[in-house]
Amino acid sequence: MDKNQLAIFENYKIRRYFDEKKEIWYFSVINIIAVLTEQEDYQTAKTYWTTLKNRLKNEGSEVVTKCDQLKMIAQDGKMRATDVANAETIFRIIQTVPSKKAEPLKLWLAKVGYERIQEISDPERSINRARENWQKHGRSKSWIQQRMMGQEIRNKLTDYWKNNEVKEQKEYAILTNIIHQEWSGISVQGHKKIKGLKTQNLRDHMSDAELVFTALAELSTRQIAETMKTKGLAENKVPARKGGNIAKKARESLEAKTGKGVITGKSFLSVNKKK
Repeated sequence: MDKNQLAIFENYKIRRYFDEKKEIWYFSVINIIAVLTEQEDYQTAKTYWTTLKNRLKNEGSEVVTKCDQLKMIAQDGKMRATDVANAETIFRIIQTVPSKKAEPLKLWLAKVGYERIQEISDPERSINRARENWQKHGRSKSWIQQRMMGQEIRNKLTDYWKNNEVKEQKEYAILTNIIHQEWSGISVQGHKKIKGLKTQNLRDHMSDAELVFTALAELSTRQIAETMKTKGLAENKVPARKGGNIAKKARESLEAKTGKGVITGKSFLSVNKKK
């Protein structure tokens, strides 16, 4: 599982990051504040936290000094620095905000921390939990199978990049966009825009066909890269384009036979809103 994840508490999305070395979760403070104040508007929650943070500083509280800053996905889809804290500090913040959500949120925080430790010792738990979450959101068995197959193929590709001098996050994103642009004809952001997505994971809202062609493009990219023994960002752009082109030709062939486009504006957003 990606260590940068969105977790769901009731209907609220909470950004979090798992520090593999320390084995500690860090949670977005603003997202926690949104839950406690039952505020869906991000800016309002942010303003509340700014006011609370200043008050705590003036009171000499250590809570604020124990908060860190990490880059997390913002509303505009970009990685931006925001205040985060571990579960222990979050518990202390919760105590400063009068809220009926306080106790349920404390139990939830303890639960997600324990689950991650379980997943480290037994990765199968993580896979099963992902499957359960997709089922709860109304995904079909065939979709879940395609999604998990695609994730395995994706992991093998990023493992190759990691072992061959490609830097994580920024350079991964550049290569991923090249592959996507090549096979689909649009950028990752363009595809998200068509589906009406913002911070959501594009792959979680792909159709069966979109997942299959994404997987074909990334599988082809890895195998070509392994054959060419490419290293670094510049060299790996070549197999990215070639791998994406293989999936592009397959997509165009299918579209010619069916008369239907593979790229779709459909997503699972309406399904999720009903949950």
